[in-house]
Amino acid sequence: MEEFMPITGECFYGDIQYRVSGKLRDAKSCHCSRCRKAFSVQASASAFVDPNEFEWLSGESLLTSFIGKYGYGLQFCKNCGSTLCTIHNGKVFQVTLGSVNGSPDIEISQHIFVGSKANWEVIPKGVLQFHEGPE
Repeated sequence: MEEFMPITGECFYGDIQYRVSGKLRDAKSCHCSRCRKAFSVQASASAFVDPNEFEWLSGESLLTSFIGKYGYGLQFCKNCGSTLCTIHNGKVFQVTLGSVNGSPDIEISQHIFVGSKANWEVIPKGVLQFHEGPE
């Protein structure tokens, strides 16, 4: 059985910390207007995790959640505002790549919702892009 080094992450101040005991997978960069507003960037970058391989190490009481339709939402630090993960029905299923410590073995494999990207953003040629979400 292949063994992985745990992946850790934290908010800007380091008050909230987490660990992923498995691999990050299917990293995406989303360019939709909602992600631009939620993350205050040109695109969000996140990777999927197995909810059973995710755990909060410290500061869980400092998390604030925004839950939208269908039980999907974001969790962020109420002190510094760092967005740490995406949740569905209370379980973490994605982590934001900006919150990950070090250099995990993952690359963004696709850019989604490029049809609604900001007009000032230039996406490099040759990367996998979807006008909306992947099929």
